[in-house]
Amino acid sequence: MSGQSQRLNIVPTVTTLGVVKARLVGATRGHALLKKKSDALTVQFRQILKKIVSTKESMGTIMKSSSFALTEAKYVAGENVKHVVLENVHSASLKVRSRTENVAGVKLPKFEYFTEGETKNDLTGLARGGQQVQACRGAYVKAIEVLVELASLQTSFLTLDDAIKTTNRRVNALENVVKPRLENTISYIKGELDELEREDFFRLKKIQGFKKREIERQLAAAKQFAEEKVVEKVSLQKGISINAAHNLLTTAAKDEDIIF
Repeated sequence: MSGQSQRLNIVPTVTTLGVVKARLVGATRGHALLKKKSDALTVQFRQILKKIVSTKESMGTIMKSSSFALTEAKYVAGENVKHVVLENVHSASLKVRSRTENVAGVKLPKFEYFTEGETKNDLTGLARGGQQVQACRGAYVKAIEVLVELASLQTSFLTLDDAIKTTNRRVNALENVVKPRLENTISYIKGELDELEREDFFRLKKIQGFKKREIERQLAAAKQFAEEKVVEKVSLQKGISINAAHNLLTTAAKDEDIIF
C-alpha cells in the first residue's frame, strides 16, 4: 500500500505513459518557474525589510522633533493655538491614495501622499508664535510622509510574506510529492510494459515450439504412412505377410547392396 500511495492509480499502457510523461514535463517547468518566482519575491522581501528598518530608525528622530516643535508652538503661541488652527482648517490638505505594484505576479499595495488645495493658516499665530506654528506644521508633514511610507512598506511586507509562504508550499509540493509520484508512475508503467513484452515473447516462443513439434509429428506420421504403403505394396508383390515385408525392407535399408 505504501508503494501504491507514491504513484498514480492508472492502467499501464503506452498512451498513459505518454500522458504521464507530459505531466512530468509540465510539473518540472512549473517547479522551475515557481522557484524563480520565490527567489524574486525573497529578494524583494529583503529589500523591503531593509527599508522598513531604516524608515523606523528615521521615524524615531522625526517624531521626536515634531513633538518638540509642537511643544515649542504651544509654549510660544499659547495653549489656545490648537483651537485657532482647527477653526481655519475645513478639509484635509494632505491626503493618501493607494495603488498596486506588480512584483513577479504578486500585487503589492502602495500608499502615497499628495497635497490637495491650500491650507488657510496665513493668519495663524499672527499675534505671536507664527514661526513656531509653521515649523510645527512642517515637522508633522514630514512625520506623515514617513508614516505613509512605513505603512506602505509594512503592508507590502505582509503581502510578500504570505505570497512567499504560498509559493514555497507549492514548490515543496511539486518537488517532494508531485514529481516523485509521477516519476514512480513512469517507472511502474515501464516495468509493467517490459513485463508484458517478456510475456509476449515467451508466449511466441511457446507457440513456435508447439508449431515445430506439430510439424515434426505430421512429417513423422506422413513418413510412417508412406512406409506402410511401401510395405503393403511389397507384401502384395512378393506374396508374403506384412511383417515379413517390413522385415525385408528394414534389412534392405541396412544393406545397400541388395537389389530387388
